[in-house]
Amino acid sequence: MSFKRFGMAFAFASAIGFSAQTASSDELTVATFVPPQHHSNTVMFKWFGEEIEKRSGGSLTMKLFPAGQLGAGPVQQYKRAVEGVADITFGVSAYTPAIFPKTMLAIPPGKATSSAEATQRILAVFDEHLADEYSDVKVIALTTAAGIAIASTKDMSTLDGMKGAKIVPYAALTTPIIEAMGAVPVQMPVTEMYTGLSTGTIDGAYATANNMTPPWNFWDVSTHFVQNVPVQHAVIFVVMNRERYEGLSDEHRAIIDDLAGEAASMKLASGFDGADKKSFMMMKEASGKNFEIVTVSDAERAKMDAAVAAGLETIFADYNERGITNAKEIYDAINK
Repeated sequence: MSFKRFGMAFAFASAIGFSAQTASSDELTVATFVPPQHHSNTVMFKWFGEEIEKRSGGSLTMKLFPAGQLGAGPVQQYKRAVEGVADITFGVSAYTPAIFPKTMLAIPPGKATSSAEATQRILAVFDEHLADEYSDVKVIALTTAAGIAIASTKDMSTLDGMKGAKIVPYAALTTPIIEAMGAVPVQMPVTEMYTGLSTGTIDGAYATANNMTPPWNFWDVSTHFVQNVPVQHAVIFVVMNRERYEGLSDEHRAIIDDLAGEAASMKLASGFDGADKKSFMMMKEASGKNFEIVTVSDAERAKMDAAVAAGLETIFADYNERGITNAKEIYDAINK
């Protein structure tokens, strides 16, 4: 069963417990911790809002609450969806890793180098390996922010340059990989990284090109943007409160089902990749900024890839100790 059809099957199952309903005016609340101008709001949620309104003839709409208006910080976004603080939430799986141990296996470096490619790989294995982690919610979308580089306050294009450096990875899961590179992993949400780079609390952070430019503005506090590093992926979710979804009319649930899954996930991915492309052009054309774009050589990249391989073995062993004996199988399925 495809990821998109998972949502449709869930709708059918939930409908068994409800009598047939006709659509009435309904508004969905959407909570996100990112600012209003963030591309997830201007691309995916703009599209989603327009589509549900158009397809329902105006009887189903949404209202966006950005910048933590329905609860500050990114950590509790999944909980806010489960508890109905908002009907739909946007969040990062790595902030609640205990809920998503198998989903987290999409974070370490593998074959994907963009949000779109990583999204396709996640969708391909969702039903077989990941679906049970989302049984408490209705999944609207899953994608990643592809950490294609390290924003840093010194040159980290070599393992010697990384040695002893305090680096924020995309998840604590990748600690063994960062350590194998000789660096010191420091856990910190993206909302605190600007200050961390500015004050020297950290020396670098895995980043997208979009992190360097507005709204994050890492280019104000970074001296280097190090490319050709092993790409990490922050898995992004958009989920809906299950009872709210089940309580919608048949017509409105059908609209949500048609948009959820592949359509919404790839739209979200296009926002991340599109923002990166735009930001990279801005970085190349920037004036008055004290940073340089550096690229890891092929020889140094080979050393980094060897460190990744060693770190992955430690990660798989840790999963095995926690009772998830097929971690390598899931990682390999994502990266086949």
